This record gives sequence, C-alpha cells and structure tokens, in this order.
Amino acid sequence: MPEIDRPQPFSFSALDMKAKLEDETYEPRLAKLQGKLVAIEQAYLGSQESAVIVFEGWDAAGKGGAIRRISNVLDPRGFKVWPIAAPGPDDLKRHYLARFWERLPKTGEIAVFDRSWYGRVLVERVEGFAPEADWRRAYDEINHFEKTLADAGIRIVKIFLSITREEQLERFVKRMDDPLKRWKLSAEDFRNRGKWDAYIEAAEEMIARTSTSHAPWQVIPSNSKKYSRITALQAIVDRLSSDVDLTPRPLPPAVAEAARQAVEADKNRKG
Repeated sequence: MPEIDRPQPFSFSALDMKAKLEDETYEPRLAKLQGKLVAIEQAYLGSQESAVIVFEGWDAAGKGGAIRRISNVLDPRGFKVWPIAAPGPDDLKRHYLARFWERLPKTGEIAVFDRSWYGRVLVERVEGFAPEADWRRAYDEINHFEKTLADAGIRIVKIFLSITREEQLERFVKRMDDPLKRWKLSAEDFRNRGKWDAYIEAAEEMIARTSTSHAPWQVIPSNSKKYSRITALQAIVDRLSSDVDLTPRPLPPAVAEAARQAVEADKNRKG
C-alpha cells in the first residue's frame, strides 16, 4: 500500500471566523479568477490533465454558491458537477466508494463533488448509519483512494467551508423567508443542529486524518460569503494551474486554411 502522511492536529477554534473581503474588491477578483478557470479548462481539454474538486462543509455554509461561480463560466463538455445525496438502495449493496469511482473525470476533464466520500466519516458516523468499525476503517481507505488518484495524475482540491452555529441559524431563517430558497431546507437541517458538537468532533478528526501532501484540506472561514468564495476559487485556481501552460493554443493550420477559403469563396459569390 502507498505510504500516507501522519495525521496533523486540527481545530476549528483556530479559524478567524471574522475574516472578510472588502466589497469593492469582490467583483474584480471574482472576474479575474473566473477568467483563470476558463483558461484552465481550455488547457485541460485534449490534454492528460484532470482534476477532482471536493466541497464539504456545514449546511448553509455556501458550497452551492461557490460551485455556481465556477459552473457559470465553464463549458459542460469538460466540466461536471456531482451533487451527492444519501446512498440509494443499490449503493448500499456495494462498497461505499463504488459510486464515486464511477463519477471520476476522464483525462481533460474537471469534476466537482458537492459533498463526497467523506460522508462515511461525517454524517454516517454521527447519525449512526455506519458501524463504528466501518467509519474508523474509512480514514485509511479514503487516504489510499486519493493517493491512487493522485498517482494517476488526477489533481485533488478539497475545500471545507466552515460557519458558526449562529451564522448557520441566521441563514436558515433567511431561507425560510425566501420562496426561491425554501426548497433547500428540511426539518433534518434543524434537528442536526442538536448534534453540532458531534459534527465538530467528527470533522476535526476527518481533517486531521485525511489532509495529506497530495490531497490537503483547505478549511475556509465562511461567515462572509464573499471572502469564502474568493478564497475557495483562489485555492482551486492555484492547484489546477500549477505547472500548467495556460497560453491559448494557436489556431490549427487546417482551420486557418478552411477559414481563408470560406472567406474567399464568400467574396467571390458576392462579387
């Protein structure tokens, strides 16, 4: 088995939850990062590069908003978002990683997982859906899974968005008042708040035991949505563009010649 990094302690208490971004800098920085994402996707298409982006975090922390800022500018031919819900009946008959193997990107593609295989050591652990022996074993399984992907050349970015308990409740209430966002809420969202400490404990252990040199966690304080989005996109752009030539490819000679002939033929037809 490949060697995996030793666990490093992690605590949410170390995060600066007051981190913010100046409003006037948000739009310019967002536009610049989105432009870089377009260049990255174009560089990946037709190459051997591929990437997996994992988004985890507390309910209402802004995962969907961050992902939309990515998907709004990328071509779906080379980019896919996988929203991950609870495993279905057929999923439960297989190893829990099976459904994720099936969704991995092909070469030249980028895949985003809106929640992921980390459900085994988060919700399945806290809610008792997985026996303790299973979720404890999962740390090593996940580390080896990600090491296998990295060794195959797949770049991995793991983002965890963290908000305070008070901020979460405020966002839940705002969703209740917004007819276009109520669908995001369920009674379970409120019930889960009663297990806040258990989720904190599970997430801290998860991050400590699965943040590795080839797949480190980026834990982002997200009480400020604008700060959270820019920080997440910056981490993604930095990882996906590292050692990648983002210079636009030259026009293929055959395309240039076909265009020249088409323009000439059109001139002759009009003349």
